Formats: sequence, structure tokens, C-alpha cells
Amino acid sequence: MHKETRSTCPYCGVGCGVIIESRREQIIGVRGDPDHPANFGRLCSKGSTLHLTAAPEVTQQTRLLQPLLRQRRGAAPQPLAWDAALDLAALRFADVIRTHGPDAVGFYVSGQLLTEDYYVFNKLAKGLVGTNNIDTNSRLCMSSAVAGYKQTLGADAPPACYEDVDHADCLFIVGSNTAWAHPILFRRIEEAKKRKPGLKIVVADPRRTDTAACADLFLQIQPGTDVALFHGMLHIMLWEGWTDAAYIAAHTTGFDGLKATVRDYTPDTVAQTCGIPKDALYQAAQLFATSPATLSLYCQGLNQSSSGTAKNAALINLHLATGQIGKPGAAPFSLTGQPNAMGGREVGGLANLLSAHRDLANPQHRAEVAALWGVPSVPERPGKTAVEMFQAAADGEIKVLWIACTNPAQSMPDQATVRRALQRAEFVVVQEAFATTTTADLADLLLPATTWGEKDGTVTNSERRISRVRPAVPAPGAARHDWRIAVDFARRLQGLDIGPQAELFPYDSPESIWNEHRASTRGRDLDITGLDYAMLEAGPRQWPCPADPAGGGNDDGNATALPSPRRDFGKARLYEDGIFPTADGRARFANVGYRPVAEPRDARYPFALTTGRLRDQWHGMSRTGTLGRLFGHVAEPAVQMNAGDMARRGLHEGDLVHVTSRRGSILVPLQASAEVAGGQAFIAMHWGSEFLGGMSSAGQPLAGVNALTTSAYCPDSRQPELKHAAVKILKAELPWTLLAMAWLPTGTALRTREALRQLLVRFPYASCVPFAKAAPLSGAAGPQRTGLLLRAAAHEAPPEELLVQIEALLGLDDAGVLRYADRKRGQRRTARLQQTGAHTTLTGILLGGDTRAEAWIRALLQDELPAQSYGRLLLLPGAAAPVAVPPRSRQVCTCFNVSAAAIESTLAQCNGSESERLATLQQALQCGTNCGSCVPELQRLVRLTPPLAQAA
Repeated sequence: MHKETRSTCPYCGVGCGVIIESRREQIIGVRGDPDHPANFGRLCSKGSTLHLTAAPEVTQQTRLLQPLLRQRRGAAPQPLAWDAALDLAALRFADVIRTHGPDAVGFYVSGQLLTEDYYVFNKLAKGLVGTNNIDTNSRLCMSSAVAGYKQTLGADAPPACYEDVDHADCLFIVGSNTAWAHPILFRRIEEAKKRKPGLKIVVADPRRTDTAACADLFLQIQPGTDVALFHGMLHIMLWEGWTDAAYIAAHTTGFDGLKATVRDYTPDTVAQTCGIPKDALYQAAQLFATSPATLSLYCQGLNQSSSGTAKNAALINLHLATGQIGKPGAAPFSLTGQPNAMGGREVGGLANLLSAHRDLANPQHRAEVAALWGVPSVPERPGKTAVEMFQAAADGEIKVLWIACTNPAQSMPDQATVRRALQRAEFVVVQEAFATTTTADLADLLLPATTWGEKDGTVTNSERRISRVRPAVPAPGAARHDWRIAVDFARRLQGLDIGPQAELFPYDSPESIWNEHRASTRGRDLDITGLDYAMLEAGPRQWPCPADPAGGGNDDGNATALPSPRRDFGKARLYEDGIFPTADGRARFANVGYRPVAEPRDARYPFALTTGRLRDQWHGMSRTGTLGRLFGHVAEPAVQMNAGDMARRGLHEGDLVHVTSRRGSILVPLQASAEVAGGQAFIAMHWGSEFLGGMSSAGQPLAGVNALTTSAYCPDSRQPELKHAAVKILKAELPWTLLAMAWLPTGTALRTREALRQLLVRFPYASCVPFAKAAPLSGAAGPQRTGLLLRAAAHEAPPEELLVQIEALLGLDDAGVLRYADRKRGQRRTARLQQTGAHTTLTGILLGGDTRAEAWIRALLQDELPAQSYGRLLLLPGAAAPVAVPPRSRQVCTCFNVSAAAIESTLAQCNGSESERLATLQQALQCGTNCGSCVPELQRLVRLTPPLAQAA
């Protein structure tokens, strides 16, 4: 039976609605929900492939399907019944609480949990265990935005909505590669620009990203100089009389102090500090202040900083100073990184918060939550935030950790400390859907959780819009919902006489949890007492949406006695009346100063390393990394550098380099990039030890990009400075290289990758990623042909038995394969050919010792070109490329597998304006016509390729 289920995408904070197609308890398709106001039917390259991540051949290889217990660290985990698993967890936690106190316990949860999951975990830690040691990976994502909003506007409430993009006359995008990080919102920006050509887009970013390429004005600032930029703009606004004195007088406080501070931020000083032209600074100030409506969009470039709160507040200062707030198209709009980071903040799922945006430090707020929960008190001692929690575990202060729906052994900064914490903790529980994360490798107890397509509850997106998440299929295996696991564990703790013995966890459904959360919001800035699940069934709603005062009901906090819900859509835009949720109703200017990055460059570490997202990948890639097609755009890990820096250091494209910070070192291939300015480098945030392996000179497994990043954090938000680390980049002398590639039988590639991952640590450098020959997404869904690419390097040829293991895993051990070996010279070649009728193709290859033939052999294999005439060349070290086999071109369009070479060839035959040539290109190749994620890159290629007439 074919079924359709409306739900929400589990990726970024745009919060797109999806329609899940299922048949016989199996997800078979996904499309955008045309009625969802966040996306109106659009999905990006990640969202468009969600159904493929739920295919049986994926889930059977990657999902955690039963509780597992390791009797000792490093041992293989063994199956355990649910009751035994939860009993054991409760006993271990209860013993630590009795012996060392509740603060010896830590809970680390996730912005990918649903609001109901979050609520139960928060109540479990603060109401039952009696510790505020619960934090979330949203601390790495949005805590500076929270602190910035509260410092200036009085509450953690983004005042804008997506519709404001349509009303803006100036978009100020800073610290956000929106084109890649929030693609569906960027589609809306593109459409707004088409409808309103006069719309000006200003982008400030250290890298010249695809977002920057679409800007009318690009400010390529030095990393970490955002506060100086904003103060310099305000200095010019004051000098030119572009501030709104009437708005400042009527609705704000503290402007005089800020004026005194920005007096020193002269255009000359700021231009030098930021590394931008003075006239560009002036133009940015003018566009921001004098446009009828200016909308700022910002994300991790501001948040992930040791000055994150100051950056957020300084930008909001500009809006307050110019009156660019509280009207259509004008507001400071923080873009949420995760699908439910907002929902987690709403229920107090961070170490410094309580339910409904209450502050832990406020005695009245603690008393309100204690009364709501029916407990004597909520602990007042501040909890450990993310970085502090893992440092405390590494120091032995926190004894047991419960980690849910997140992968800190990949995503946290300063991985040496995180790994030490996970190894030193007496007991580590990981509640997770995927068995393939590095954190799962380090757990004592693994508890299988449901994930997208199976979960039931709510999430809140960047514009305060609450959407339903609905299950399309039953949970696989023994997986359970996250809230259910937490409730069952909490009841067991109570049975061991831990915490108050009142009935704290009476929940039998997500809706019952939601009702209690809803009651907690009455009278708060996020009041949702006017909402219920029935309304959300009808469609998403924005908060605040308080109950109709005339609807009756009492005010005793009983969720069943709430006033009648209001039948409207909540409030789209905040502060239209100029009244803010502060004691005097006025917004506050934040008198912050510019501080350089926590770890400046010096002679030993001369490069500023930044991190960021790839277009087609998500976080640690536990989900997106299951699809070879999503590696088409960026196939392998690399560090990007400016070509001038490479030339000055005698480095070349493809060189293997050591990237080293004060905390650790990794090995990655080098790639020249015009996006990266001199003195800087870039590595995508996604590359952890799941895909990037190797062993350090000290004999420790390499931990991915976050082996390099610093745990220095903002003093106000406690958000770490993941966007900047001082590094040195030196060529690695590893002359022996290995390339192994093979197509694998359906349903085996990911399991094989996990087996290969265990071998990667035997090389100084190694990486292993999937690749695919995928049908267009608009075609019939079904298993996609998947292969694996393994790359490695060493000082000398490794033991033969290691290469034999690799060949066996890749199916290169058949009697019929072609072989060549020269042990004396460290050369090894293995090739597998497949005959299908009159057609012979290369289906597997291992090149050991000399990989210079990679380009043409890789194209031969991945493009499935005729290979019958190349047999001997496949085994010849360094064989030159046959004329008939050009190197494989980089993929641009994921949906239709369109390469850069095909796009450039088509454009070379086109005439007309840029928009006309783009339309011709899309008609000819279909690229950019499905999800649209590749459109910014297509536009860039159009600009770089001259029209046919001009070329002639």
C-alpha cells in the first residue's frame, strides 16, 4: 500500500517540509511539501536524497538496531536486551550519583533531537538527577546568537521571518555561506533578486564563497574582525548622519556609551584591521543604513568565535542605530545551523537555561520550573557547557556521560581532550541511530534510537516556526524513540531512590510531553499556549502564539486546563511596536569592543585555518556519508590554500601536507582555491576519523579536522572558536602511495568501508570514501551502484598482508584478476575486468607505489568506459593516459550527475546574456532544474565562460 506522510527535513535550520512516500513499511521516495511555508516544495541536494539514506541496503549496513555492551574498552560490543541495558545504565549512574554527587554526571545531547526528546532530557538532568550538567551540540552552533539577542533585544527570539527576504532592499550576509549551508533560503534570495533587481546584496566573509560570488559588494575581511567591521560602519553612519535619532531616543538605551567606543574605529583603522578597501567599508555602511529595509543574515562565522556574543551584539547595534528592525524586510536574522537547535533552547536544554527561555541564574525562574515539575528545587550551581563538560570528564571530575544523537568524537574542538574524556570516563552511554560514528566506537553501552522517517514530535526552525515531525514507517529492529529511552531510564533511576519520588515522567506519547512544555511557556516571550497538536496537524505555526484571553481556563499550570487555542498562525515579525522584552521595554545597545582571535598567527603558525560546510554534506556525515552520489561534488578531504601561498612554499596541487596546530596535526591533500585569501587555509568541518584516517608519529589515530581546532570560547556564550585556528602547513615526505577503487555488490559498500576503516590506522595517511554512478533523482528510485575509493601514503611499502587484506575487502582477490608485483621496488598492481557481452569494463583497481596513472584509470572505472584494449597499461607503473581517456571532470550537479566539463563545453557554444546562457545550459543538461543547489556555481561558470561570439 502506497502511503504519503508529511514531515520535516532533519538537516539545517531552514526546516523544510517534506512528503515521505512509503510502501510496505519502507520509505521509497521524498519530495518537498508545496504547502510548507519554509520551502514551498523545494528541497536541496541533501533533502532530495533523504529517501536513499533510508533504503534497506543503507540501513542494514549502518543502523544501530539493538542495544550493545562492551565488556571492556576496545572490545567488540555484544547484544543486550533492552531491560538489561537500561537496568545496567541506571545502576551505573545511581552508583556514581550516590558516591560522587549528581554533578559527577553529564548529559550531552543534540540539536537534532525533537523538542519532546529535549524536554525529557532536561527534566531528567535538572529535575531528577539534580545536576545542570546537560548541554548540547547547539552550544557549538547557536549559543552566541542566543547571548547576542538577549544582551540587546532582551530575549532569544529571532525577530524576522523568511518572508522578510522578499521585502528587503538590502541583504547583509555575514559569516554565512548561505548558498551551501541554507540552500533553500538562498533560492528565495535568488528569486527576490530577480523580482527586484535593485535589491543590493552585501557579503562579508574571509572566503570568496558561492554566496559571495552573487554579491553586489563583497567584503573579504580578515578572520575574526567582524566587530571592527560593524563598529567602523557605525562610525561612518554617525559621521554621515545616517542613524535614526528618533528611533534611538524612543526605543533604546546605552547609545551614548557605544558612540564613545566607535569614535576610535575610524575608516582608516578599520580598513587596515579588516583588510578591505576604505571605500568598500563606506559603501557597506551606506547601503545598510540608507536602504529602506535592511535584513542581516548571519550564522557560524559570527557564532563560532571567542568573541561570538560581541559579534552578534555589534551587528544588532547597527539595526537599532538605523531603525532597521520591526518592519517588513528589516531585522537581524540569525540562521540556525541544526534542525531543532531552536526547540532545544525553548525547553531549556542547555546548561545555563531552563524551560521556556528561563535563566538558570534567576531564582524566580528556578522556583517557577520547580513548581511546574513538582520538585523541591532546581539546582542553582551552573552546569558544565560542552567544552567544560568534556574537560571535566578528561580531568576525572565527571565520571559518567550520556551522549544522545550527536558525535562529539568528530564535532567537538580539541579532539585530544575529547578522546581523553571518553577514555577516562567510567561509563559512557551513546544513544544513537547510526553504529558508524567514532563516538559509538568509544561507548560502553550503545542504545539504538529512531531517526528521520520514524520519529514523532515537533521541531522549530530559524523563523520560530514549529513543524510536526511524523513517522512514515515503524522503527527498525529494536530501535526506540529518544524520549521513550530517556523516560524509561528516568523511571529506573527513581526506582533506585535517585531524586524526587513524585511522578515526574508520566508521559505516554510525544503529545503528552508537548502539553507540559506548552504550559511552561505561558506569559513568556515564546508563549505557545494558543497552540496544540491539532493545530500543528493542520500546518506549521510561529511563536509567540498565546491563548485567547477570552477563551477561559485557569492559570495553575495544568496542561489540561489551558485556555482555548487561537486559530491563527502566530506572530511572523517581532518588535513592530518598538517594545522589547526588557525591564523598561527598550532595546539595549551593547558597548562591546573588538578583540583579535584567541589564537593569532605567528612565525611558527603562519596560516589562519577556517572551517565550514560542503554543499552536499551534513555535519559528521553519519547520514549523508552513506550515499556515494553526495561525494560527487567534493569527493575527498583536502586543505585549500591560496595559489600564491603554495607557489611561495614550493607546494603543488595534490601534495600531501601536514596541517598542524598547537593541539594536533593531520595529513590531507592540498588543493589550490581562488576562494581562500593569502595567509589563510580552509578544511571542511565534516572530515572526521570516519573518513579520514592515519596514525600520528606518536602512535595515535588521527582525529580529523577537529584535532586542529581550539577549545577557546566566548566568555558570554561559551561557544568555542571553531572558525579559526593558527596552523602551519608543511609538505609530507611519504613517497609510497596507494590508490584502490572498486565497484562493490549492492548492499555491501558501507559495511566494507567500516572494515577498511579499521585498517586505515596502519598508514601515516589514509582516507576512504564512497562514490557512485547514480541515476537522476527524478528517475525511478532504487539501489544505486556504489564503490569505494581508498587513498593512502607511507614512508615505504607496507607489509604485503595489509595489501592482501585491502584487496580481499574490495573483491580484488579473485583468480581472474590481472596482477603485477615488484616487491623490491615497492610496486603492486591489481586490476579486475568484467565482461558483459562484447563490453569489457574495469571494475576494480589497486595501484601501489606509483599512482601517477590515477587520472585516466579513475575515469575508466567510474565512467565505465570500454577497457578491453588497456589491459597491460593498467599494470604499467606511471603509464601515460591514452588519448581516448580524458581525466574525469568534477561533478557540479548532483541531481543529474552533470560535470564541469560538460557545462563548460555547452557554454562555449552559447550566446546571449548571462541569464539567457544559464537558461540554455539548464535546458540542454537539466543541471540546476531539480533542487537548485548547484545554481550559484552554474552562474559562476557562466560568468567565467565568454559567450561564443566574444570567444570567436
